[in-house]
Amino acid sequence: MTKTGAKSGLAAREGAAFLLNQVLDDRQLLSSALGAPQIARLDPADRARAQRLATDTLRGLERADRLLETHLRKKPDVPVLNLLRLGTVELAGGEAAHGVVDAMVELAGKSPRHARQKGLVNAVLRKVAVEAPGAWPRMRVPRLPDWLRDPLTEAWGKDAITAMERAHFAGAPLDLSTKPGATALPEGAERLPTGSLRLTDPGQVTALTGYDKGDWWVQDAAAALPAMVLKPQAGETIIDLCAAPGGKTLQLAAAGAKVTAVDTAEHRMEIVRQNLARTGLSATLIVGDALEQGGQYDAVLLDAPCSATGTIRRHPDLPHARDGSGIGELIELQAQMLAHAWTLVKPGGRLVYCTCSLIPDEGEVQVEEALDMFPDMEIDRAALGLPGIDPAWIAEEGGLRLRPDYWADRGGMDGFYIACLRKQG
Repeated sequence: MTKTGAKSGLAAREGAAFLLNQVLDDRQLLSSALGAPQIARLDPADRARAQRLATDTLRGLERADRLLETHLRKKPDVPVLNLLRLGTVELAGGEAAHGVVDAMVELAGKSPRHARQKGLVNAVLRKVAVEAPGAWPRMRVPRLPDWLRDPLTEAWGKDAITAMERAHFAGAPLDLSTKPGATALPEGAERLPTGSLRLTDPGQVTALTGYDKGDWWVQDAAAALPAMVLKPQAGETIIDLCAAPGGKTLQLAAAGAKVTAVDTAEHRMEIVRQNLARTGLSATLIVGDALEQGGQYDAVLLDAPCSATGTIRRHPDLPHARDGSGIGELIELQAQMLAHAWTLVKPGGRLVYCTCSLIPDEGEVQVEEALDMFPDMEIDRAALGLPGIDPAWIAEEGGLRLRPDYWADRGGMDGFYIACLRKQG
């Protein structure tokens, strides 16, 4: 490695260690930590590598800790432990031992508080360098923390959870939704049964064919299904509640609907504005509270705030940054939002309710209770008759339950719950 390359590698590793500290010590989500000055000042290549290293380490955290525990009489401070974890994952992935060990020792030495532990870092990682390549593949797939694994096992069973954990550990490919008639598409993309495109090794997204032309946008195949279930028609008035980052808004606009997109976060709505401009699509954007919206619409799409437990294959920080507290409040908010969204639906119109959660209380149970509460609400099972939808995915009450272990041979999908609710005319 050249001197410049070594410095670049150190910068990325230092960024990755910072991200791990934010998640595992400060319990901050990776998406928030990525906005910190320590990451923003990195050049794009180092920033991307730092994020990848941190994400890989979070996915393999259980394995890394099991390898390390045999060499540690007691756990060091979290920042030092995170350097050991980061180094272990790199060594298990085949990185040259001298480069990894030297980098982690140097990073330990940059902190006056932890410089005295350089020897520990050096000694432990040299032992791990011998063991990790052979031991790593034989270790069990990392498990979810108990706060999440226990209720999910109760809901879906042990075998299903093991399969989901396997999907989480494998990570996620890049999925794209395309504009109707799009011709500028990335080479090597697989067309999935539901119509999304999938890339397993995409590289830099902005450099892919069709990005500048605006022929597609990034959106997990499961996240693309709620708008498909809604079946937007040209000229219809549709309100997209909790719209950012805007993939569903783009789908609705691409179908020719008159779309109003609402979200509370100005910075996230700016992403929606940018993607609308890039794709040449249009929508009315409102930065505001979904519960304060009024009017009557042909259709409503409510992607309600939730635990996001269906997105762990993309966001392995989530189980470590959270502990399950606050989910009860989210469930109450979902019920309020679903009830309010129903007031926005014209007679004869429809509402698609969805959450990227694996917890039934945020999906199936919400819809069952809403059906009991509103006499003019009925569930539309026929709306789920889309290409690529396995009938076995349809839940007892008539919603669509998606899980990370579905399409395992293709790279999985995010966990989602989707239901189409029609208002009697």
